[in-house]
Amino acid sequence: MTLAAHLRFPKVPLSNGLQIPILGLGTSHDGGFSHDAIVYALTECGVCHIDTAKRYGCEEKLGDYGYKAAKKACLDSCSQMRLHHFDLYLMHWPESLQSCNCSNREMRAETWRALEELYQEGVCRAIGVSNFQVQHLEELKEDCSVVPHVNQVEYHPFQQSNQLMGYCRREGIVFEGYSPLAKGQVLRNPTVLQIAEKYGHTPAQICIRWSIQNGVVTIPKSTKKKRIRENCQVFGFQLEESDMATLGSLHDGRHVTWDSTHVE
Repeated sequence: MTLAAHLRFPKVPLSNGLQIPILGLGTSHDGGFSHDAIVYALTECGVCHIDTAKRYGCEEKLGDYGYKAAKKACLDSCSQMRLHHFDLYLMHWPESLQSCNCSNREMRAETWRALEELYQEGVCRAIGVSNFQVQHLEELKEDCSVVPHVNQVEYHPFQQSNQLMGYCRREGIVFEGYSPLAKGQVLRNPTVLQIAEKYGHTPAQICIRWSIQNGVVTIPKSTKKKRIRENCQVFGFQLEESDMATLGSLHDGRHVTWDSTHVE
């Protein structure tokens, strides 16, 4: 029997009434995409939340930000993936990766206006942002009409962004965490190893469970079928409050991916 036959992932409600599975599968560039792994996750493990982006190399190169480019990028992605709509579409970064003749705030507002239209047209059932800090979200709220449904940021025991998480929850923005294993760094931590031994689970399962138990939509990444299966087997146990607190105390502020705190 497949894992998918008896596993149903809990879901988190979005502010527009839709729901998002609390556990998904991340993909990326630099060897982070495998077609066979995606199919395995979907058919054998019950995963129905796949995270990807144009700039990961799973599609063509990402175009510039701004109203026209953002709208075209989304429609092109739909066509390329043979979809009628996206369940969730995100603005990936709070500044343009290419030069533009406007401020970052103006660029974000123009890009978000395109996503709002795509949302109203039904091309995107929900829209959100990634790597946005409180300042970016506050400005977007002032400049636009739809509050992001999701903010996706780096989240693991070493990087917890609790202030940002609190803000998102007060504003009805679902907090989603990528790199829950800190690109493998957390798997070698003695505290994590000790807790993993206590529960009889892998260090990865402990960190994913910790993230989920904190109410964070979590998207671990792997191209290996065994790891994908293990990463999905995190709903049959619960961490004690003392162990949750111990893992929470590991925060040291390190980033293993991008740091957007410097973006104006």
